[in-house]
Amino acid sequence: MAEFLNSIIPNVMSKPDLLWKAFVETLQMLALTAPISFLLGLVLGVAVVAAKPGGVLRNKWVYLLVGKVIDLFRSIPFILLALIMMELSRLVVGTATGVKGAIIPLLFGTVPFFARQVETAMAEVPPGLIEAAESMGCGPWDILWRVYLKESIPGIVRGGTITLVSLIGFTAMAGAIGAGGLGNFAISYGTRHQMDVAYVVILIILVMVSLIQTVGNRIAKKATH
Repeated sequence: MAEFLNSIIPNVMSKPDLLWKAFVETLQMLALTAPISFLLGLVLGVAVVAAKPGGVLRNKWVYLLVGKVIDLFRSIPFILLALIMMELSRLVVGTATGVKGAIIPLLFGTVPFFARQVETAMAEVPPGLIEAAESMGCGPWDILWRVYLKESIPGIVRGGTITLVSLIGFTAMAGAIGAGGLGNFAISYGTRHQMDVAYVVILIILVMVSLIQTVGNRIAKKATH
């Protein structure tokens, strides 16, 4: 088996420790960024839905401000966002490279994306349920918690799955500016005509995405009622 692998992916087999290090760095970026992104994105998504015209906590200025901020960062391609966030990364975490340096741009790229996913999921809640809750005397916060969030759990889970898949792509792009991880590993050696390294990295990412999608779909299915 080892001889076969050496014949088809010789450059990968010559540096397994570096591949493992890159894989661990990618997992670290996901583990550090995903929970914070989901929390902040959920807060922003709920704020947009609650503050929109006709919302349970309608507030035109909050709706416009939060919505414009989300749209601003969503409109910037991630690779450019990572570049312009380098100074902020140095200021906040002390470096703009490596896993630590990638956290700030990953957050700014992921939080707005997930916020819109949350907004979309909550927008699918039937208006009749909201009206029924209001007629029963439920306050705005009760409606947000017991109706909007409870009824939109499957949609939020699906949105979270899409966001996590996108985050994997962001970590790969962050490798182009020295963030480490699988993206950096593939770029570093792929540009040296060691394309088997790039192919193996692509395969690993495809497996990761497939696993996340499968788990996310099962959770969303169980949450559907």
